[in-house]
Amino acid sequence: MTPGLALFYGGMVRTKSVLNMLMMSFVSIALVTVVWLACGYSLAFGDDIGGGLIGGLKHAGMAGLGPDSVQGTVPTLLFATFQLTFAIITAALISGAIADRVKFGAWLVFVPVWALLVYVPVTHWVWGPGGWIAHRLGALDFAGGLPVEITSGASGLALCLVLGPRLGFKKDAMRPHNLPMVMLGAGLLWFGWFGFNAGSALGANGLAAAAFLNTLAAGCTGLLGWLFVEQKRDGHPTTLGAASGAVAGLVAITPSCGSVSLLGALVVGLAAGVVCSYAVSWKFKLNYDDSLDVVGVHLVGGIIGTLLIGVFAEKAMTGSTEGLLYGGGLAQLGKQLVAVVVVAAYAFLVTYGIGKLLDKAMGFRASEEQEHKGLDLTVHAETAYDHGVLGHGAPVSSSVLSPTQKVKNHA
Repeated sequence: MTPGLALFYGGMVRTKSVLNMLMMSFVSIALVTVVWLACGYSLAFGDDIGGGLIGGLKHAGMAGLGPDSVQGTVPTLLFATFQLTFAIITAALISGAIADRVKFGAWLVFVPVWALLVYVPVTHWVWGPGGWIAHRLGALDFAGGLPVEITSGASGLALCLVLGPRLGFKKDAMRPHNLPMVMLGAGLLWFGWFGFNAGSALGANGLAAAAFLNTLAAGCTGLLGWLFVEQKRDGHPTTLGAASGAVAGLVAITPSCGSVSLLGALVVGLAAGVVCSYAVSWKFKLNYDDSLDVVGVHLVGGIIGTLLIGVFAEKAMTGSTEGLLYGGGLAQLGKQLVAVVVVAAYAFLVTYGIGKLLDKAMGFRASEEQEHKGLDLTVHAETAYDHGVLGHGAPVSSSVLSPTQKVKNHA
């Protein structure tokens, strides 16, 4: 899913920062993996030592987790690796909110620090042994509305405020440069989402099948809901809208796919597609530059999906909990609301603090010259395309030419 996200984001930025966008996702794979294996898994899924707030370091470095160790019916090493993929993509998601203007070196520092201080604790709260959200509050989250969607969206908003808007925000056209790439990335994400959600059942069983079907259904109604809004509001259903709507529906069904019926999934996806299609424009009114709509899709979509568990949860899916629509009253909705508020506030405040400290220590934002010329060339000494052929008229710097090319150019 993370390479799919890289393509999704890469197609949405301008040509001068495509490679930088891809790199921010790919390097997150490496950084989060190292942190997760060193201590992240143990802190998230180890035995609780902090009143439901954090696990211990018993399994730091994956100590004591041999091939015979089992988590339920699943080998523990497989479970730890599966959960690692959630941690990776959550960090990578944040990059979309701050595209086109981040120092790559600062991103290399931010990702592991953020994973340890934000993702790991929230994951323990929601899924870890004795985590307070699951075991004390009683809120439900099947596959990551709280640890993945809401943390990434709230953290993206925090960094938007730390870094400020891109040069030319609300003045210059900043259209996606490659919509086929966006659609390909969205398709890969959608396919991966089946494993993301259905895999959270930790078995090839009826619950996994229901989560699989719910994921497909919500992605479809999210897509259709977004296109309906575009047609009514703008007069044109767009490919970007189709991709964004599908992702919005998938985001919203992530926490609820193991709690709602097919009818509930259809409504959850539709609600996300419609609401998120309006939410992405809030940045222009509120003046925060969420470059690729992480706040409008992941934060808003995650909130919708997490809250609607309190409305559409069915006993046949959950085993006991029922939502408001099925006679469960307001109790579960209240629990879901508390979880949403606490996780969003925690992720926002801690991320804002990390961002501010990094900005003071090493500078978080790229220079104006780098942003103007593009991060691909100025940071990575590469370009995704021959800019001259695309009509931009920007010559490739001699620093990225081979010695043979330099001799030819000189001649």
